[in-house]
Amino acid sequence: MKKYDLPPLPYSYNALEPIISEQIMTLHHSKHHLAYVNGANQAIDRLEKARRGENPENIRSILRDLSFNLSGHKLHAVFWTNMAPPGRGGGNPGGKLADQIIKDFGSFEIFKKVFSDAAKNVEASGWAVLTYDPEGDLLFVYQVEKHNLLHPPDLPVLLTIDVWEHAYYLQYKNDRGAYVDNWWNVVNWDDVDKRFSKI
Repeated sequence: MKKYDLPPLPYSYNALEPIISEQIMTLHHSKHHLAYVNGANQAIDRLEKARRGENPENIRSILRDLSFNLSGHKLHAVFWTNMAPPGRGGGNPGGKLADQIIKDFGSFEIFKKVFSDAAKNVEASGWAVLTYDPEGDLLFVYQVEKHNLLHPPDLPVLLTIDVWEHAYYLQYKNDRGAYVDNWWNVVNWDDVDKRFSKI
């Protein structure tokens, strides 16, 4: 069975400075994200053994671990490409994505506030996410607690920000708000627009 691999970053570990430090990026990608990849692969191994009757573990425990670690891997994979070095990232979106944001939120400024508020107010650890539902032709902003709670089924992740403490604490201490506000300077709108155009 094919397993998951840690994807390489599309830029160097120091490329997002001064917004996100090299130290944070190195630890976040090479340690934290790798741990979720390894955790997902281990859960799959345990699940396979359970299916063959070789593992007496509680299936609910295995599936919980798989959901947590696989969601952590998938969200991080989007998060890295959702960012670009200062000068290439930041600014405002364009094209159909910008039109949809204006239609659904009224303006980019309102959307930015809604998304920022969602990120700053995640309870404990988690994520803020922008998604699109083709059925209703609507963009939604929602929170993900930890990695895998409150995620609407079958909706694509277009834009996400990691607000676990490991994403910012070494640089911003307990000031999550400053991290979120500065993060807008590295948002890769080209990546978000490509994700939106594939729906």
